[in-house]
Amino acid sequence: MRVLVTRPREDAAGLVAALAARGHAAVLEPLLTIAPRDPVDWPPGHERAQALLVTSANGVRAFARLDPRRDLPVYAVGDASAAAARALGFAEVVSAAGDVDDLAALVRRRLDPAAGPLLHPAAAALAGDLQGALAAAGFEVLRAVLYEARPAEALSAESTRALNEGAIDAVTLFSPRTAASFASLIAAAGLEPACRRVAALCLSEAVAAALSGIAWRRVVVAERPDQVALLTALDRLDQGPA
Repeated sequence: MRVLVTRPREDAAGLVAALAARGHAAVLEPLLTIAPRDPVDWPPGHERAQALLVTSANGVRAFARLDPRRDLPVYAVGDASAAAARALGFAEVVSAAGDVDDLAALVRRRLDPAAGPLLHPAAAALAGDLQGALAAAGFEVLRAVLYEARPAEALSAESTRALNEGAIDAVTLFSPRTAASFASLIAAAGLEPACRRVAALCLSEAVAAALSGIAWRRVVVAERPDQVALLTALDRLDQGPA
C-alpha cells in the first residue's frame, strides 16, 4: 500500500520506518511545520518545577534545546513522546500511554500539588485542557510556549498528483488540527472525489470527527491513541474488509 504520512518532519521518521518494515511505501506530506519561538517568555516560577508535562515529542525537544536540566521527572502523554524524552537524556520518564485525560489522571495519582508547580513545554495552540484538569486537583501548571506548529497552505504537487491518480491507499492522521487542515486542503484542491478511494486512519474519534464532510473509502479509528494501534489498524485494513 502507498500511505500518505501527514506528521511533521521531526516526527515522521519512526512512522515511515514502521511502514517500510510492513512493506508499505510512505509519501511524506507534513501538514505542520515546527518553528521555535524566539524570544521565549518563560512563565515565572518555572525553575521551581517538580516535573515536566509532555504532550508532544516536539514539546520536550523544544525544552531540551533551551534548558540543560535533565534531572526533572517527565510525565508524557504517550509512548512516542516518552521515547523522545529518553533519547534526549531524561532518566525518569513515565508514559500515560493515552491522551491528555490519561496524562492528567497519571499526574493526579503520582504527584503531590504541594511539591511545586508542573512545567508544560508546549505549542501556541493546544488540544485538550490539561491545565484545567490539573488545576481542579490543586496543581499549578506553568505553560511555556516554546514553539509554533504552522499549518501547510497547500498540498504538494506530488501528493496532489498521487491522489488524483488513485496512487494513495491510506492517509494517517494524528490530531484533530491536522485532520481539519487536511480536509480543508483537500477541498481547496478539489480532491474530494479522489478521497473515495482512500482510507483515513485516525488516532482517535476526535480526529475522525474533524474529517466529516468528505466521503472516504473507509474511516478507521485506532483502538488506542498511539502509533502502534494505528499501525495495527492499517494491518487489518491491508488484510481486506472487516
